[in-house]
Amino acid sequence: MAHVRTALYLDFDNVFSGLYKLDPEVAVQFASDPGAWLSRLSTAPRTDAPRRWLVLRCYLNPAGWVPNPDPTGEQPRLFFSKFRPSFVRAGFDVIDCPRYSGMKNAADIRIVVDALDALSADTRYDEFVIASGDSDMTPLLQRLRRSDRRTMIVSPADAAEALTAIADQALDSQHLLALVQGESVDFDDDTETEVHTELDQRVADIDGAADHAEAYEIFRSTVTREYDQASEPLNMASLAHRLHAQVGRSVAESNWFGSGSFARAVASLKLPNLRTSQHLMWDGSRHSVSEEAVAAPQRIALPEAVERLVDQLGVPRLPQPWWPAIYHALADYAQSHRFNLTQCTSWSRDQLRDQGLPISRGAVGFVVRGASYGGCPLHRQPAPAAAEIGAAFAGNVLSRAEHAEIILSDDEVATVRTWLGALPAEETAEGQAGQPSEVVSSAMPGGRDGTARA
Repeated sequence: MAHVRTALYLDFDNVFSGLYKLDPEVAVQFASDPGAWLSRLSTAPRTDAPRRWLVLRCYLNPAGWVPNPDPTGEQPRLFFSKFRPSFVRAGFDVIDCPRYSGMKNAADIRIVVDALDALSADTRYDEFVIASGDSDMTPLLQRLRRSDRRTMIVSPADAAEALTAIADQALDSQHLLALVQGESVDFDDDTETEVHTELDQRVADIDGAADHAEAYEIFRSTVTREYDQASEPLNMASLAHRLHAQVGRSVAESNWFGSGSFARAVASLKLPNLRTSQHLMWDGSRHSVSEEAVAAPQRIALPEAVERLVDQLGVPRLPQPWWPAIYHALADYAQSHRFNLTQCTSWSRDQLRDQGLPISRGAVGFVVRGASYGGCPLHRQPAPAAAEIGAAFAGNVLSRAEHAEIILSDDEVATVRTWLGALPAEETAEGQAGQPSEVVSSAMPGGRDGTARA
């Protein structure tokens, strides 16, 4: 059987610290059992053939630490060295990268040197996976592309535009969390369109079909039967949800049987006269669908300053009144739930849709990441209020804009804050006074200066 010969280079401090700011429990799971997510990454996301890991290297600062998320723990600090044995057992070559000065270690330089050595080795590597959101990796990706090698970026934050533009694939925090937790990694869930395929928590423990072949047959026969018997267009999200319940973990383990998403898996069945829109599928010879159902959503007009941030930073293109609604939904979740990012984005998305706001999980996740890296993580206790979430998110967006050298005048900064529905930082300072802040002693995702970015 053919394999994709792959080399993986993991900047542990960068990835773990970024995950920790979003969801400490999942970050610990990522570091404690790397073999589990590595096995899932062998076949997901989209690959022509399973990956064969010829090189596995983890660059780790043994003196790095984060506050211990377990309040009952004996030690107040969780040192990165604790996770070294886990990566060794998973087959990684763990390389110590102590901090030389300030907040910076030499992991990025070591990764570049080792990747270039691999590029000139006798063995030809088909793919290079760089697990880091550091924009310093851009020249390396350019060099790999010139050598006609496939590349993937795995970043807990919204990686720099220069990285995602060069890489063949990019796994953001939502994808990475799904990978760690054994859920389907679906690239169709973005800020503009979404096919809802995530596994409902109530069926997460279902064993499902005995093997993928049996699960695929259930998928094929169910979709075909529903399609043939449908008297009207089918809602793809509802059908995907029912199939998740029927076949259990096979969907997550195979990432929709190698298709990468439910929509592509359905398309592979070659159903006669199949037509699809953003949320529906139907038989073009039997069903009639209104123009409104299939029309592409109208492009939302934005102020010029906001338009630049959408284009250059990937800020979701949403109407102004929707932003405060997101902050309130997230605040409601934080007040009423034990934080889990996957559950948070799903729950908040559903609450917003109940209000008639078709906001995707991707957009909600973008706000969660921005607020977290802006100093307002949703797992904080006491839980943050909506105004704090909005102020932290807007502050992070503006910080990223400055780091990306997007020049905004004072009036444009005010326009951005107004559009994002966020109060200026000083107006929420009183509400934030005395709140604990997350401190990470090693370099955070983002720039060389350690500034965290969404």
